[in-house]
Amino acid sequence: MEKQPTSNMENKITNSAEYLGKTVAIKIDRQLGSKHPKHGFVYELNYGFVPDTISPDGEELDAYLLGVDTPVETFTGECIAIIHRTNDDDDKLIVVPEGNVFSDEEIRTMTNFQEQFFKSEIVR
Repeated sequence: MEKQPTSNMENKITNSAEYLGKTVAIKIDRQLGSKHPKHGFVYELNYGFVPDTISPDGEELDAYLLGVDTPVETFTGECIAIIHRTNDDDDKLIVVPEGNVFSDEEIRTMTNFQEQFFKSEIVR
């Protein structure tokens, strides 16, 4: 069953590319060091979503938080890239503290704990 939009949000798919280069506020629902509830792997990064968005999978638009080495509940940072999964309808924003820079290789290495199961490209 698809998740229904919350509050006054229209039932409109969020275009992840609109966030590139912009400041974005995210809510972290999988903190650094926590375990995935179904698959049991440990989150090596803070992982969350952009509230009040809808991605093609029916859930909020997901985001990895890079460059923050402690568990957090919310964060506002810069979207420097998108992991676009080519075999799944679930883009992931790459959000970092303002001014932080990560190469595509660094992004792939840091997100591999989860992204290893999918085919993707990094969009900038």
